[in-house]
Amino acid sequence: MGEKKHDDPKITKEIHHELLSNVLGSKEAARGSMVYSYKHGFSGFAARLTQSEAEEISKFPVVVRVLPSRMHKLHTTRSWDFIGLELHRAKQSLLTDGKMGKGIIIGIIDSGVWPESKSFSDEGMGPVPSRWKGICQRGEHFNASNCNRKLIGARWFVKGSLAGGLGTFSTNKTGEYREFKSARDSFGHGTHTASIAAGNFVENANDYGLAEGLARGGAPRAHLAIYKACWFFQHACSDADILKAFDKAIHDGVDVLSISLGDEIPLFPYADRRDSIAIGSFHAVAQGITVVASAGNDGPISGTVANVAPWLITVGASTTDRRFMAAIMLGNNRTLWGQSLYTGKDHRGFYVVTYSERIAVALAEKGCGEGSLNKTLAAGKIVLCFKTSDEQDMVSASAAVSEAGGIGVIYAQSREDGSNPCVIPCVKVDYGIGTQILTYIRRARFPIAKLGFPSSAFGKLASPRVASFSSRGPSSISPQVLKPDIVAPGVDILAAFPSSDEKGAEYKLLSGTSMSAPHVAGIAALIKSMHSNWSPGAIRSALVTTASQTGTDGNEICDGGPTDKIGDPFDIGGGHVDPNKAMDPGLVYDTTISDYIRFLCSMGYSRESVANLTETKLRCKKDQHHGQNLNLPSIVIPSLRRRLTVTRTVTNVGPEDSVYEAVVKPPYGTSMKVEPQVLRFNSTTQVLTFKVSFASVREKARGGYKFGSLTWTDGEHFVRSPVAVRVLEFGIFPDV
Repeated sequence: MGEKKHDDPKITKEIHHELLSNVLGSKEAARGSMVYSYKHGFSGFAARLTQSEAEEISKFPVVVRVLPSRMHKLHTTRSWDFIGLELHRAKQSLLTDGKMGKGIIIGIIDSGVWPESKSFSDEGMGPVPSRWKGICQRGEHFNASNCNRKLIGARWFVKGSLAGGLGTFSTNKTGEYREFKSARDSFGHGTHTASIAAGNFVENANDYGLAEGLARGGAPRAHLAIYKACWFFQHACSDADILKAFDKAIHDGVDVLSISLGDEIPLFPYADRRDSIAIGSFHAVAQGITVVASAGNDGPISGTVANVAPWLITVGASTTDRRFMAAIMLGNNRTLWGQSLYTGKDHRGFYVVTYSERIAVALAEKGCGEGSLNKTLAAGKIVLCFKTSDEQDMVSASAAVSEAGGIGVIYAQSREDGSNPCVIPCVKVDYGIGTQILTYIRRARFPIAKLGFPSSAFGKLASPRVASFSSRGPSSISPQVLKPDIVAPGVDILAAFPSSDEKGAEYKLLSGTSMSAPHVAGIAALIKSMHSNWSPGAIRSALVTTASQTGTDGNEICDGGPTDKIGDPFDIGGGHVDPNKAMDPGLVYDTTISDYIRFLCSMGYSRESVANLTETKLRCKKDQHHGQNLNLPSIVIPSLRRRLTVTRTVTNVGPEDSVYEAVVKPPYGTSMKVEPQVLRFNSTTQVLTFKVSFASVREKARGGYKFGSLTWTDGEHFVRSPVAVRVLEFGIFPDV
């Protein structure tokens, strides 16, 4: 219904009921139909309506648009030391000077929380901030006693999921999980992400002996507010519930929001108002709340990145320097290595090893699908399986082998980051090692193998590398906006998890960009605790321009795809997050809500469409160049025909009398010129604007994006902006 007309939320809600009663015939019917009233960040409501009722209500002049509520999917210790937040070293200014996020409130929109975890203990925590307006909402196995000075609030939103009619709520335990009609987490995703962002210190945390050590979140002294909008019985999150979570988070007073869920390709244009994350986050950012979102797990295919709105900080996933390696000992005294998370002690001796094709029910069967193996031939054996379809993975293959009576799995596939525990011993290998094992099986008269226990190995592999599953850019909606913004650890991350006995708490290793986003949310909280007046745009700029493009081996970060090429901005954004440098970036590219509105106008949306999305009154001027001039800490030009000049503005956040010089690395096939080449700041001038001109070099220009960078340096700070340019030859259209 557009911009809210009243500051009093009660009046706004009454207006919603009155409008709905005009359609349904009575206030009683309106109250029965109403699911949510949105009255803090914007004005609107969710209701159960028939198609004809929806059409009727859309005709009211005060109604901007009526849309169906859709479902969004979830994108789902050592990592903090790996990125530089080490407690035992002097290089820890973000943790000590920033008091570990003290006084900052991080909101988590996810699947709830398991409050018994030690990660949510309030030991060492300061008082609850006086500005906090939230509550600890009661529900099944959850009440006020579950909140404390760490976990200061929790709410749950299920009406949208129930109203959608796509699932039936049940508190009975089904399979591995039980749903709770409360903020209590049933399947662990929200618990895990919350503890990554701001979990307290927990000694000797481990996943059945793996990754044992001191666990903590990025901002261990920050407070947590939980907004449960994702439900196991739906395996997803409703638009209506997500919007209500945003609305309440804005009202409650959070400083940072972490969102580890999103849409799949194809994405909806911003003006369609069908992306609840884009809409809700816009209003959160307008209130000064930094919103961090996961990029999605559809990599390494290009153009699959989700959560691409320019006001979001979109985070891809990277590896750390830790792997969980397990030995495969063959009967010919040869030992090969793979990855595993299975720590059970059963079936650890030498057993006959066979190839799945040899024991298949059907002659043409090569994989390890459900019901595909002969139980008589599989019984008591280790089975070598090759991945034959995207629908199969090591976990499903191990289940199929176990069902057939097998006692172990060696699973060969293309390189894919992250592991999951199996029901029987299992080891993941690449196709090369899998082929070596198959050769042994074919040549040996009596092939046998032994699967070893996994153990933590770190510091030996070049890292970080972009996770194979991390969604890649460019943005399919607004390619001139670089997405992802940055990458952070998201492979085999140890964090809190619900207990299987509903009493204690556990820790689990999980992978996904769902794990990467709360890493950056925690770092954003640390920065906010040190720079309380910084806007969400300034915090994003600090993260992007100080990120690293170099791995532990001194080489450039690789993209983790099939060819393992050098990562480009569509793989890594600005690079791998460096929290210590982000604390002191020198310069920031600040971006305001007005900038975002002008950007939306530049995309060709009508004035009415932009006003509807932003809930603001405006005069929309269709300046096509403003899309390129959005003051981001990156430059992407999707279609350079001959020449183009873009404008950027930087704010000095370092020493008052700083002098910066420009260092350019033009993308291949282009020339690149910066004016002025020197920025001089003083007591009266702390904000300066510059222009960057690009021209295609025709004899070198070729199709596809080329990459470069622009770095401003004063000798101490290196403020690097990634650059991506696609040169178009005459007559070539942008989508060719």
